[in-house]
Amino acid sequence: MIITLEDLAMAIASRVDIDMESAMKDANFVLDLFGFEDRIIDNILEPEDRQLFYILEEEGMLLTEREETTIYDGRSWRTHYWVLNKETILKYKEEEKKKMEEKKEEDAAEVYKEIPEELWFSR
Repeated sequence: MIITLEDLAMAIASRVDIDMESAMKDANFVLDLFGFEDRIIDNILEPEDRQLFYILEEEGMLLTEREETTIYDGRSWRTHYWVLNKETILKYKEEEKKKMEEKKEEDAAEVYKEIPEELWFSR
């Protein structure tokens, strides 16, 4: 399953109260970090970048994982990862797509409201 920039941007726009342009910037940033992978190591994030990841995790678009390894001196070493939740992202994208289509239909219906009442009746 592949997540495109548009998929993630639409998912972000549907769940976070931001415009589509901002959602595209956030989606681009996230996908730049992930590249062609489904998960990334947490260490590559700056503290201010992590805030966006926490928001996306809260919405279910990102998940966290951790691995524990015993190193040579017997101590445990934990590695934390961020994982794209592709199913949720695609579900939210579809929700946003439906909202956008409904809005287009509503906007199209507005044309009829501008027509004066007397023009609706035939003579």
